[in-house]
Amino acid sequence: MTSGQAPDERNLRHIIRTNRLALRLARHWLVIVLGFLLLYTGLALTPPLFMKAGWEGAANIVHKIYAPMCHQFAFRSWFLFGEQLVYPREVAGSSLGSFESYASQDPHFAGLDLALWSADLQLKSRSFRGNEQMGYKTALCERDVAIYGVMFLAGLLFTRVRRWLRPAPLMLYVLLGLGPLGLDGFSQMFSYTPFEFWPIRESLPHYRVISGALFGLMNVWLAFPYLEMSMNETQAAVGNKLRLAERRLAALQAAQR
Repeated sequence: MTSGQAPDERNLRHIIRTNRLALRLARHWLVIVLGFLLLYTGLALTPPLFMKAGWEGAANIVHKIYAPMCHQFAFRSWFLFGEQLVYPREVAGSSLGSFESYASQDPHFAGLDLALWSADLQLKSRSFRGNEQMGYKTALCERDVAIYGVMFLAGLLFTRVRRWLRPAPLMLYVLLGLGPLGLDGFSQMFSYTPFEFWPIRESLPHYRVISGALFGLMNVWLAFPYLEMSMNETQAAVGNKLRLAERRLAALQAAQR
């Protein structure tokens, strides 16, 4: 832009740049969303790699980034490079080795009653990064990895059906997306202090994965077709504004010559 340009020409050029950017974003919204989901899920899986390589500082940074978004309890998270992928609490009734049996051997949990649900257990489990025997903890829990991982995979599938797929019926979204998530999550939460409505229930890892995967899948089925329709409308509206501004700029430049 030159200082000699008339105000109308400067304004038109600004409008053209802005609309071109908006049009580009509307055309490529799906790539942007998929890129974010891939980055968000993939970055959460890097702390075990960093810990294995001896880069504890890098692992801690990633854990801190994700801490506001996830509880990061060790007994509800994935572990890589260890004897098991998950370490459920003994009360869950899993056939896998329990969290208590493994954590009792680590100094990080020394002096803590691992069988008792307490604030100390939650804090210690949250700050635990792993060890050579158990492996190293991801920055997102089992359910969250399933949610965002499946959203990414379902988003890839959506690229093949985006022209004809209609949004999921709301009732189906409630039944398949929210239903399993609510039943598994709330039945667990309401068994612990301060609720204690019934005996303690700790969800099994595969329940977390299934409920999270269904929630992620239904999120894509419900939201992505609406986003596609909205972005198509945006492209049409912005495209018209862009063509009008380009014609006005061309006419203004022709009049100045």
